[in-house]
Amino acid sequence: FRFRFASVPITFKIMLSSMRGFQRGARQSSGVWVQAAVRAFAASSGKIPAPPMTYISGEEMSWYTMKLIQESWVQPFIDTGKWEYYDLSCKNRDDTDDKVLHDAVASGARLGAIFKEPTVTPSAEQVKLFGLKKPRGSPNGAMRRGWNGITISRDTIHIPGIKLGFDKPVFFERHAVGGEYGAGWSNVGKGRVLTTFFPENINEKPIIIDGRAVEDATSAVVVYDNPLDNVEDLAHIFFARCLEANIVPYVVTKKTVFKWQEAFWQRMKKVFDEHYKEKYLAAGLLKTTGNDLMHLISDAATMQIIRWTGGGFGMACHNYDGDMLTDEVAQVHRSPGFITSNLIGKSADGTLIKEFEASHGTVADLWYAHQRGEETSMNPLGMVVALLGAMEHAAVLHPANKEDIFRWTGHCREAMYKAFRTGNGTRDLSGPEGLTTEQFVKYVGDELATRMASGEMPVPFVPEQVAATPSKKLRRHFENIDEAAMKAFFDRFDTDGNGDISFEEFVEMTLDLSIAPLKKEAVKEHEKKVATKGTREGSS
Repeated sequence: FRFRFASVPITFKIMLSSMRGFQRGARQSSGVWVQAAVRAFAASSGKIPAPPMTYISGEEMSWYTMKLIQESWVQPFIDTGKWEYYDLSCKNRDDTDDKVLHDAVASGARLGAIFKEPTVTPSAEQVKLFGLKKPRGSPNGAMRRGWNGITISRDTIHIPGIKLGFDKPVFFERHAVGGEYGAGWSNVGKGRVLTTFFPENINEKPIIIDGRAVEDATSAVVVYDNPLDNVEDLAHIFFARCLEANIVPYVVTKKTVFKWQEAFWQRMKKVFDEHYKEKYLAAGLLKTTGNDLMHLISDAATMQIIRWTGGGFGMACHNYDGDMLTDEVAQVHRSPGFITSNLIGKSADGTLIKEFEASHGTVADLWYAHQRGEETSMNPLGMVVALLGAMEHAAVLHPANKEDIFRWTGHCREAMYKAFRTGNGTRDLSGPEGLTTEQFVKYVGDELATRMASGEMPVPFVPEQVAATPSKKLRRHFENIDEAAMKAFFDRFDTDGNGDISFEEFVEMTLDLSIAPLKKEAVKEHEKKVATKGTREGSS
């Protein structure tokens, strides 16, 4: 079936009907024991009533995968009767003249917890393909405005026991308003451009922001602003999150060139000094930054993201810088599928509105393969982490069943992580032997059913720690070692002076010292020559 709701929230009867169909299919296959576990859970405690939440469905492969997950992971255990569903597929937005987007935004503002699947912003070709009346823009702008967007939090996702990119979490706060994304512009010819500010109070004198001659035959004139009123809120969100996660915060701007960005840094620094500095000092998190909050020029941040693969840092920045830099973080951390994307806004009473989604798109290439009847292996990690985050935030806002909701989300998270650790993940992590989209959903569903039937609280997996080898510097003869000479020796091969020996530099070092390992054939030939030489010397 396909979600095709207009703008009115509906109950979950369609989903319940689909659940029954799924259960019948599971009983006919090898999932008899799993379904028995599901029935045992339902008989003992019933479904867990989920608190109100806005669910925004998208389309293509991400929609299809979430449909399977709803049927297999959610419906057997969670009563979603209080969820409000909105279909933001291109066709439904077109059919409702985008009223569905307006209603989804209103629902999110009212409920405060939102999960959103990836959606399509149609190109000119897709407008024709889908038979749309007009191309609809991205819904993100309407959502950020409707939910008083403060920041878009984008963090790395980590699977315990699996090395992805960064070793420790990396946090990002991207200012959710202002910058190029809300710009007004026009292509113009030769002439003059005058930018004038008219105060809200008509009795105040207008201010000329800029006046300039436009000399080229064609120029793009662009106007945008950077709102600053909610930067204090962004600062509190960022510094509180970094402190809780025990990671080092940085503020990123290009204020040395773009002077208007100075105010962003000043407001961030003021909040840090007044509310967080002493806490960070006490936690020992400022040792590498001169015991203070450090500012990074965006150019330097670009380089450090590549170098700081150990992770354990956070960056807060303007809208456009945050968009570009988090794309770089995604590349270091394998792909956008391993990055969260959470919009945080604020209601009139000060309650935080949180919208959770994956950083990737609808994965159109897999959708087309699926439509052709081909096998696919879609990794839903980012979307599921977003769904769990939205459900947990809803439970914080409405805590009546908070413990039960967190029990389910915890077991769901651990079941999914276990699949990847045991080689039962999708093929992007488990290789060619990995599972198809449907096989992965079923494997995790079976594992989740087993965990929920146990009645126990989830226990996060902790990888075995390799015992640390005591430093050889502790040995008694180390005092005779010339460390200055060792440093000079190291610098000789650290040709780019970055404090690390790259593989290329290591190769040069081993060749220079004649300690480079030989291939097996070369070793045998070398041993043969040594043996022959020894025989000759013995007979002479």
